Amino acid sequence: MKTVVVTGASTGIGWGCVKVLIAGGAQVFGSVRKQADADRLSAAFGPNFTPLLFDVTDGAAVAAGARQVEAALGGETLSGLVNNAGIAVPGPLLYLKVDDFAHQLAVNVTGQLIVTQAFAPLLGVDRARKGAAGRIVMISSVGGKNAMPFLGAYSASKFALEGMSESLRRELMPFGIDVIIVAPGTVATPIWDKADTLDLAPFADRLGETVRTALSLPNPKTRYTVAPNPVQNLMATTLPKRLVDNLIARQLGLRAS
Repeated sequence: MKTVVVTGASTGIGWGCVKVLIAGGAQVFGSVRKQADADRLSAAFGPNFTPLLFDVTDGAAVAAGARQVEAALGGETLSGLVNNAGIAVPGPLLYLKVDDFAHQLAVNVTGQLIVTQAFAPLLGVDRARKGAAGRIVMISSVGGKNAMPFLGAYSASKFALEGMSESLRRELMPFGIDVIIVAPGTVATPIWDKADTLDLAPFADRLGETVRTALSLPNPKTRYTVAPNPVQNLMATTLPKRLVDNLIARQLGLRAS
């Protein structure tokens, strides 16, 4: 694990991944959308961090970022790609603007494909490159297995990301490129505009450690769940759906009057 690209590196989970990966000796390329964030992260992480300026929905900018990484690799393969960048569009589905729903999918699903296509040759799809094939880590969510009310657009994007990741893992087998899902539990990060209310560093570091495991373990799992509350994982993977429906309805007062 020598070189890793992390998208959405400016705050939260992405920032935690960059921190942990650099501490482990990796050279990290982190995507941000603002020059001010690029400067801030460069100052914080030093010479082992290189900023990439792009929005994941901007194909031309992503391609330019991939060319920047390609030049730095000097013919070697990229060790890892962490598709972390994403947004959350909350609201009841019956009243959510269709344009807002489309934007949610554009960033959290289509954007991940844009980035993956751009960096796949560096990971080993281009067989002329030297070194072992790299790995892709997709940052999903417990919301990719268990959808909460009023987060339907976000959960739809994460359910889609999980399906896309599974197909991609199987399609990339001939190239030796693995695809691993890391699914954080619900946590207030800047994606929810609540970052100033909690100390997120311990959880971000924990997620960063899980990403490092996924990128470096000889035989990683296909999916890792990292939930601050174990009940979240239980609800997402074990309990019957009707039971979960009733638990959520009771908690949120979603009973027919």
